[in-house]
Amino acid sequence: MKPTLVILAAGVGSRYGSLKQMDRVGPSGETIMDYSLYDAQRAGFGRTVFVIRKSIEADFRKGLLDRLGGRLDIECVFQELEDLPPGFSVPLGRTKPWGTSHAVLQAEPKVEGPFAVINADDFYGLEAFRLMAGFLAARTNDERLYAVAGYLIGSTLSEHGSVARGVCEVGSDGWLEGVVERTRVERTPAGIVYREEDGRLVPLPPEKAVSMNFWGFTPTYFEFCREVFVEFLGRNAENPKAELFIPLVVNRLIKDGRAKVRVLPTSGTWFGVTYREDKPRVVAALRRLVDSGDYPERLW
Repeated sequence: MKPTLVILAAGVGSRYGSLKQMDRVGPSGETIMDYSLYDAQRAGFGRTVFVIRKSIEADFRKGLLDRLGGRLDIECVFQELEDLPPGFSVPLGRTKPWGTSHAVLQAEPKVEGPFAVINADDFYGLEAFRLMAGFLAARTNDERLYAVAGYLIGSTLSEHGSVARGVCEVGSDGWLEGVVERTRVERTPAGIVYREEDGRLVPLPPEKAVSMNFWGFTPTYFEFCREVFVEFLGRNAENPKAELFIPLVVNRLIKDGRAKVRVLPTSGTWFGVTYREDKPRVVAALRRLVDSGDYPERLW
């Protein structure tokens, strides 16, 4: 069975100012999602499951799925605030999504066997998809072995503001020892730093491995994730800004000895659109990749 690709496309794009996952950046009007689908197919993935919001379904189908014309095996599931475990409800005034871990849980009914998770607005490159597909295909019978694509932090930053990155601690044996989501990472004249809540700047070396939310899991992850999500809701249900990110769940599983995560180092091209000002760089990068023959002028 080919692994499934889960694409998280329910984000609201608050820093971008619009639905950045639907923005056309390719030379023939492709979105970044088009390139992920194209690379995943080349790398050996099968079904794709998109996690979206009901409010964008019509635009999503018109802007992407209708253009594909049934060429790929694609399913859609919805991430809504009210999709909570029994005993929990949406607090009054809550509008912020519950986070990427909650988004992954919505894909469970459509996933059979090993699967990968990516963001809709990140370009990961063919190498990363091949590494992840190879890992998932060559896995042993241990259902607690996961993987993450590791990028060098110095090549993943925006010139237009801070970004969120899962900063990885990698052992000499290549296994992930821990990952912490840093939500305010930026490049300064003194180097790359992240900002603590009190404003303190903490330096990060440019060769530091980070997660760009390209994970490889087995279905056991759903069980683990749901358990941690219930605990999270018990502590944060009344916090209107609290989110449960995938790295928080993964870090918990590693620390508890319930899962092992292989870091798959990649030197491939990554770029994304955190801010609207990032778009010209993405358009130019895709143009270069097309001109070099890595991608056709028109994907579909």
